[in-house]
Amino acid sequence: MSLVKLTIKGISYSQTQNGAYALILNEVDGDRKLPIVIGAFEAQSIAIALEKEIKPPRPLTHDLFKNFADRFDIVVKQVIIHKLVDGVFYSSIICERDKIEEIIDARTSDAIALALRFAAPIFTYKNILEKAGIYLRANPLDGEKELNDNEDVLSSPETFGLATESNTSGSAYAKQSLSELHELLETAVQEEDYEKAAKIRDEISKRES
Repeated sequence: MSLVKLTIKGISYSQTQNGAYALILNEVDGDRKLPIVIGAFEAQSIAIALEKEIKPPRPLTHDLFKNFADRFDIVVKQVIIHKLVDGVFYSSIICERDKIEEIIDARTSDAIALALRFAAPIFTYKNILEKAGIYLRANPLDGEKELNDNEDVLSSPETFGLATESNTSGSAYAKQSLSELHELLETAVQEEDYEKAAKIRDEISKRES
């Protein structure tokens, strides 16, 4: 079976499960998206890895794993989403140490959080993308329906990516000065409120651009 490379399109709040988020993976050489429902903690960890400017004061679980792996010369070479059963995605982490390759079973959310930290590519098999992939527009036209034969996998999420989400709520910081925003950003990071930090950071970037 042939592998298809994926990139991360963004994260949005899931409409189908309370307290869950939708991680949207994008086909590199195509238009299909692969939505995967993940928990709040995993969503936060992935978001932090995507937001290069936000550094947690203490290492999160996936950061700790990266530090541990670096110390013992373990490299994550790639992540493969290799199975889909009853709406649950199964993944493998391909690791290497001393030129010996090992395959480790992992939850897909954990595997992707680690792939980001190791700058490792993410793949899935063509048959999985054919089964669960959807053509999803950020702003579908009225009356149009997403081309998806697998609606039980995940309904269309509200937004794509932290940038889109933060632009919606960025007006909450419109009255703050730049110096106040920088102070709020530092406080949010110290309090480990990374969702808030990302929104403040986007407001700062918008003004300084």
